[in-house]
Amino acid sequence: MTGRPTLATVAARAGVSPSTASLAFSDSPRVAPPTRARVLAAAAELGYAGPDPIAASLRRGRSGVIGAVVGERLLYAFRDPVAVQLLDGITEVLGSHDVGLLLLAGDTGRPSPAQIARIPLDAAIFATCGLEDDPALELLRARGVPVVAVEGPVVDGVVLVDIDDRGGTAVLSRHLHGQGHRRVEVVAMPLRLDGRRGPVDAARRARVHYRDVRHRIEGVEDVFGPVPVYETASNAVDEGAHAGRLLLDVPAHRRPTAVVAQSDVLAAGVLRAAADLGLRVPEDVSVAGFDGADLPWLGEVRLTTVVQPTDEKGRLAARAAMELVEGRTPDDVVLPVALRIGTTTGPPPA
Repeated sequence: MTGRPTLATVAARAGVSPSTASLAFSDSPRVAPPTRARVLAAAAELGYAGPDPIAASLRRGRSGVIGAVVGERLLYAFRDPVAVQLLDGITEVLGSHDVGLLLLAGDTGRPSPAQIARIPLDAAIFATCGLEDDPALELLRARGVPVVAVEGPVVDGVVLVDIDDRGGTAVLSRHLHGQGHRRVEVVAMPLRLDGRRGPVDAARRARVHYRDVRHRIEGVEDVFGPVPVYETASNAVDEGAHAGRLLLDVPAHRRPTAVVAQSDVLAAGVLRAAADLGLRVPEDVSVAGFDGADLPWLGEVRLTTVVQPTDEKGRLAARAAMELVEGRTPDDVVLPVALRIGTTTGPPPA
């Protein structure tokens, strides 16, 4: 035989019709197991890998792909254990449905309009972002792509999988307040897309686009009132260390007695800065985070943090996406978080 094998040639070799061969490849229960085995054996003999997946997806009206919009460059996303754990939870569910996950990101961390316009998707998950005015959201909705949002954006017609960012941070703040802390500062994740870093003034604070960032600031201020906020350019250990040096390398009477970092990764950076400056934790300064991430490089240090169910959040987002693909509308959900007290918080210095 010459030329590339086709489904028709496989069907002829197996002695079945092309439609039966097609059903055999799709593992249809309408094909008896011996017949399916005969079709697959004929395909193996002819070197036929199977029907064209693009053509098959067009016939089904589905691509078999769920998009995950990643709100930062993949360089940073894959250094963030929470982002990796979330994506792992998503793929765990999608894999059980034989559905693939496509990461949508660009050189600035956001997918380009061209990506959104041309890539076939059954649904999309806003996995590590939450911008309330994200242009990607409007493009997806204009295409009719169902959307699941992880912690945002909150928009009618978009399924939300959320956690109690504000309540969890308030519980952490009450713990610090009960220890006697009054000079508290926040090391925040990026408030907006522009990647700025530095102290947050009132005008910028009024235009926080990321819901989780805003709610974690509000949780602190529910307990302490207005507090200084330092914004980092990305959720990375080096950014936390840079912020920590600026906040802690000051005379003791001006130094915060506690630093609340909006992620465990940023908190690890603050701990590094404190060590570089010769400060003891928690004797000279308390440090707390958010996420409950696995940070093996901290060694024996146990970070005080707010633990969120990241893997479950990913699984729920994927299940919601699959329900949307199948024509159902799942309910929004808010997952609880819990305070875990470690060795990095204690009473303020005398």
